[in-house]
Amino acid sequence: MTRSMQATELSRLGQELSARTDEVVARMMRRSAQSSTRLAKVVEDSFQDVGAVSTVAVARWMSGEGEAVAREVGQESWRIFAQLASQQEAALNEVTKRCLRWRDCTLEVLEESAADLGLSPETLATALAMVQRSLDVTLVRMCQSFEDERQRAHEELSSREKELVFLATHDALTGLPNRTLILDRIEQTLRRSRQNQEPVAALFVDLDNFKAINDSLGHGVGDELLCAVAERLEGVIRDTDALGRMGGDEFVVVAEGLSLAAGPELIAERLLEAFGEPFALGTDGETLVHVNASIGIATGARASAEELLRDADIAMYRAKWGGKSRYLVFESGMEDEVQARLETEMDLQTALASGEFFLVYQPTFDLQTMTPTCVEALIRWRRPGRGVIEPEEFIPLLEESKLIVDVGAWVLREACTQAVRWQQEGRPMGLSVNVSQLQLDTDELIDDVKLALAASELPPQALTLEITETTLMSNAEETARRLGELKELGVKIAVDDFGTGYSSLSHLRQFPVDVLKIDRSFVSQLAEGGENEILLHTLVQLGKALEIETTAEGIERPQDLTLIRDKECDNGQGFLFTRPLSAQDADSFFSSWSPTRRFEVRNERPDGDRVPVDGSLGPDAAVAGTDAS
Repeated sequence: MTRSMQATELSRLGQELSARTDEVVARMMRRSAQSSTRLAKVVEDSFQDVGAVSTVAVARWMSGEGEAVAREVGQESWRIFAQLASQQEAALNEVTKRCLRWRDCTLEVLEESAADLGLSPETLATALAMVQRSLDVTLVRMCQSFEDERQRAHEELSSREKELVFLATHDALTGLPNRTLILDRIEQTLRRSRQNQEPVAALFVDLDNFKAINDSLGHGVGDELLCAVAERLEGVIRDTDALGRMGGDEFVVVAEGLSLAAGPELIAERLLEAFGEPFALGTDGETLVHVNASIGIATGARASAEELLRDADIAMYRAKWGGKSRYLVFESGMEDEVQARLETEMDLQTALASGEFFLVYQPTFDLQTMTPTCVEALIRWRRPGRGVIEPEEFIPLLEESKLIVDVGAWVLREACTQAVRWQQEGRPMGLSVNVSQLQLDTDELIDDVKLALAASELPPQALTLEITETTLMSNAEETARRLGELKELGVKIAVDDFGTGYSSLSHLRQFPVDVLKIDRSFVSQLAEGGENEILLHTLVQLGKALEIETTAEGIERPQDLTLIRDKECDNGQGFLFTRPLSAQDADSFFSSWSPTRRFEVRNERPDGDRVPVDGSLGPDAAVAGTDAS
């Protein structure tokens, strides 16, 4: 048989195979269904498509379109087979079985077609060889595609594993090492320190008032600020130092060797300087946020990284309690202080509900008539097992924990109720209550005042709210608005500790102030004469110019009282008259008080101050309401 005749027969056989494509596929699928392996319908559909594509590819090759056409058509089969195997939709051996079934079914149809068409054995042999070659190519290409898919999956898995390792050891927000990794690095640093006898230090950095920023500007801005802080801190430390984020607004710097040549304090100073400029946040950079930080430093060998971090953390807390925006180096004894403070904070959580707070009252006198005109409510804490606690020990903790808002509201209610009792007894005494900055920062204060006045039925004009000068100047616009609403209720406003806050006259005039309480520091230094006496005179005259009453705080010596009266100060308050009194003792004091009482000097205290002959000078600090000064 000539080559031309065989090509013609082969073309006829290819056309017949193409026409019987569905039959080939049906046979293949039927035999697969008879096996024990059951696959998902979508997978079976894929095998059915592959069978059809492969049959058409071979048929076109036989029809004379060339082997290249068969390969091109068959590529879809290789891709589907490889995908099914690599994604484990079907086992690789099952894919191979399906290939062999397709071959067998295709050969059967070809043999039947050749017999029907009366084709030569040579033509049939050539056709069968073409099917086998097609199968061989399919299997080889399928394995190659499968290997490509497997390699791609392996690379993706390796990349994901690296991501997981990074996420396990780094902070997701800032990208800095997290607590796990920073502890590991400290452990390594401590080991090197023991071997090389080189210094090591951990600096614990905690942002000041970050919660207030989060609450007022939102968590989005807070997160952006943390990222900006991380970037700025990275810019001021050495490459050999390690920076990490412990969580929240806490960061840690670990330094060793040459980085500590000038001492860890130099590193702490650089870190604090990093907060000197505001942080420009937002997409346009127009949101400027000022934030400071407190830093605790722990140096020297420790048994573990946890111990070094713990000591740095303790020093950081002490730095915060000492005024914030500063650093302290850990010293022995700090741990006991921190523990004691934490215990105090915990006890304060239940103090109000347990009725442990009580009030005492400090009278204020009209210095012209020498009669008591007002009392200042002062809070005290009778702590179980500890006795009465000094206000300076717990007032700052109340403010830090935000408990001051609830406690301040209680002081208002309790003091107003007592003031009404005195008025009902024929003593039309005014009442003064201090207000903290946290109270003044929300409109809740206005509601608390309304409730206290309504519940006690105290006339609003009998109540004076005392606000320190520094509190007054914080967020001046909102403060002025709230004070305006309080004035509309009828209450009076006093500026406490006046003269210490450096407020300007223009600032002072924007607030509805009725009383200026001149700080005790001016009064205590009157005996020195000169500048102190001039300052007192100036403050009194300022009050007169603004038509605002003036009250001198902290009068303890008769000679100070004489000078203050000579300066025509309106009112006075201090231990020269009496120490803070319970409500019962205040009744007795008012009953026995005489405007003509003389204050004679008889003996001296160890510090050189003289004590009135009646012994009224006492040890209690005059802390009013929520004021710890």
